[in-house]
Amino acid sequence: MVNRHSVHDDEPLFVISIAAKMVGMHAQSLRHYERLGLIRPSRSRGRVRLYSQADIERLLRIQRLVNDLGVNLAGAEVVIRLNERIARMEEEMERLRAELQSYRDRTLPAVPEGTGR
Repeated sequence: MVNRHSVHDDEPLFVISIAAKMVGMHAQSLRHYERLGLIRPSRSRGRVRLYSQADIERLLRIQRLVNDLGVNLAGAEVVIRLNERIARMEEEMERLRAELQSYRDRTLPAVPEGTGR
């Protein structure tokens, strides 16, 4: 499985006012989500909150869970963390599959085509 986020997705780019506009929320909501631990924006040297594209995507997921599915913020946090854990486990399974296939390729003889194995 390919990692869904590129290196640049985690680059802090947006100040809170821009991030809030991008997701259609009030800046105060973003601060509240940060206090709850739902989002962790980077900070500049001057302590200004800076949001990455990955942060924006996370905020949009929270927004969909709350607005579209009626999940409360605690439930949204659980859902998001579980989804992140599932994604990490899928990446690990894919890595292990590739490692197993590589081991098989090195140690087992090739099976002739048409033998049904």
